[in-house]
This record gives sequence, C-alpha cells and structure tokens, in this order.
Amino acid sequence: MVSQQSARLVAGTPAIAVAHFAAEADPYHPGTNPRGYVNLGTAENRLLWDLLAPRLRAARPVEAADTRYAPLHGTARLRENVARFLAATRGVPVDPEDLVIVSGATGALDVIATALCDPGEAIVVPVPYYGALDTDLTGRSGAVLVPVAPGPGDGLTPGPAAVAEAVRRARDRGVTVRALAITSPHNPLGRVYPAGELTALARVCAGLDLDLVADEIYANSVFGSTPFTSALDLTGDLIDPDRVHVVWGFAKDFGLPGLKVGVLHTRGARVRDAVRELAYFAPVSTDTQWLLADLLDDKGWLADFLDEHRRRLSASYTRVTAELTAAGLAFAPAQAGFSVWTSLRPWLARDDAAGERELWRRLVDGARVSLTPGEVFHATEPGWFRLCHTVGADAVTEGVRRIRQLLG
Repeated sequence: MVSQQSARLVAGTPAIAVAHFAAEADPYHPGTNPRGYVNLGTAENRLLWDLLAPRLRAARPVEAADTRYAPLHGTARLRENVARFLAATRGVPVDPEDLVIVSGATGALDVIATALCDPGEAIVVPVPYYGALDTDLTGRSGAVLVPVAPGPGDGLTPGPAAVAEAVRRARDRGVTVRALAITSPHNPLGRVYPAGELTALARVCAGLDLDLVADEIYANSVFGSTPFTSALDLTGDLIDPDRVHVVWGFAKDFGLPGLKVGVLHTRGARVRDAVRELAYFAPVSTDTQWLLADLLDDKGWLADFLDEHRRRLSASYTRVTAELTAAGLAFAPAQAGFSVWTSLRPWLARDDAAGERELWRRLVDGARVSLTPGEVFHATEPGWFRLCHTVGADAVTEGVRRIRQLLG
C-alpha cells in the first residue's frame, strides 16, 4: 500500500517528461540512426555546447569545502554572483539575501507554491500555459490551478480583464485564490509581455489581493524586437514588492538543464523564511554551485556567451520558421524561447481534442517525430503543437520534412 499522496504524485508525471524520455531512448542521428525519433517536443538548448565544453571540462582545484555541507538555500558566493547577474540583465538592484537556490526551476516553483498555498487553495494561470505547471505548482503543495481563457479581443493570451474575471468567478464558487502565475517570456507562445501589459497584471494582483509568481526561465533568450521587462522591475506603487516572486535558472539561458539549478527571488520575509526551510528537500550540490559561480565570475566570457546565445537562437528561429513556411504550416510568431506554436488544425480528422491526440499519435508512430500537443498546454483550440527548434539544424530540418511527408 502507498499513501494517497504518493498515488497522486505518480499519476501526475508530466506528459512532456514522458514523451521526452521515450524519444530520447532512440534518438535520430543523420549518420548512425537515420530512422530514430526526432525530438522536437523538448525545450532543451543544444546550441551552446561548444561554448560551454571548454569551461566545464577544464581542470580546477577541488577544495575540501567543495565536498562539505553548505547552506541549503545556496552558498553565499553563488547567491552573490547570481544577484549581480540578475541585476545586470534586469537593470534593477538584487539582494543576495532575497535569493534561494534549489534543484531546478521545478523545485523553485514547487517551494513557492507550497509557501503560498494550503491544499485546495488556488493559483490562476493564463492559458495556454507550460503543461508541467500542473505538477510543479500542485504536486506537493496540494494547490489547484484555475485556467484563464482569453477574453473577447484578447488574442492568444488572456488580458488583465479576463484574469480579474476568472478570479472573481472562482471566489464566487468559494475557492480561495492566492496567486497569479505567468511564464514570462511566455511558454509555449514565445511571447514577450509588453511592459504595459505586465503592469496591468500587477495592478490586477494588487487589487484582488494576489501574489504574482513570474517564471522568467527564458529571460535571457529573447531575440525579438519587444524588450523583456522583468517582474523584478515592478514598483511599489503597482504591487507590494514582497508579493512578487520570480523564478529563474540555468537550464535554458545557459543550456544546462541536467545540472538542475533553479533560483527563486522573493523579498517577503515570511515567505523567504518558509522557502529557505523547504530548500532543505531540494538542495544543489556544493560542487555544482562552485562551478556555476565560477562561470558567473568571468564577466568577459559571460557577455560574449550571452551575445552568441542570442545570435544562434535568432538564427535557429529564422531557419525553422522558413522551413515551416515552405512546408505550408502556419505558426504564431515568437519573440523569445526555444519553440514555435504551430497549427496543424487543417489535418485533424476531427476538430476536437480527440482529433488532436490522434494526429499526435500518427506523428509519433508514423513519422517518428515528437511534438507536444496543445492539449498539454490547455490550449482553447485543438490542433496547436509546440515545436522546439533548439536541438540542432539537422534534426529540425528532418523533423519538418517528416511532418510534411506525413501530412501529404
């Protein structure tokens, strides 16, 4: 027998993770495995290894302190270096004492949800949203998510009025709503929130007594013309800074998802104390923290690395959108991130979620291409798929070719 909590967690494994490991068990390679799976469903940044390899492979002196217990919410050196990095890239002061280092952005989302919500209390999330939030924000906290659909005239994402109305409706049903959670830049749309829209969402939170959780994991992966505005930049006349909680990590901007290092910035003393205690269950190895602190110490290398990252990311996006256009596949323009929100709706056998699942199955089994269907992101219309393009030009070209061939 296992506890009900254990059974709930096992049942909640994100579909994104399941699809990733299935595709990676038999990966495509143009020379050695040309019939392998083309994994365009996982937002991994595989464009940067040649830049990272010399630093990660370099010999370094290992000290005794690198093998000992360190503060479980992050070493002082790494928190200081991350604070300096965030301040430089966001343009706002960051206090190292407001940072908590945990095992991945998933861990950061987990601890902030657990600190803010009792079981059964709610977090509102605009749709479409990153599907793993269903687990990240609820798996341990016991919170529930309230999806917010776009309102009239909103486009692909709901505006502030739709968010406010969703909160009011939930409270009318007796649901205690604690927070609004957004991914900024947006995942899966790759959209950068304009400063005015972010400000309006902050005003909604202030007016409705909500905390704001902003997952900014793609903050340094912006290539479009709209400048990124961080929730760290929100001022006290918009929302109490103690009620703004920002998540970042090294998985996307640095192409290091396997190191599992996430960062939570929170100013509120009570929340900060709580998440520091929760970090006990999700610490990062002392040696890994040393490695990342060392990367951030080299300001010249860091500036060149980020510039080259954005250049390669922009080129990858330009390439995949040209290939999608040539294949006759529609998509929503992106400004950031690693994916393109692609519409395959004309090829659904039936215009509903079942039709989308059937097409997804054909793509996986017939074309051996892994995309992530819009249902995972709670899309309001069937036929949308997230296509991740930062896995290398050969894989992207082959994947689009197979999709086009399957669709005829």
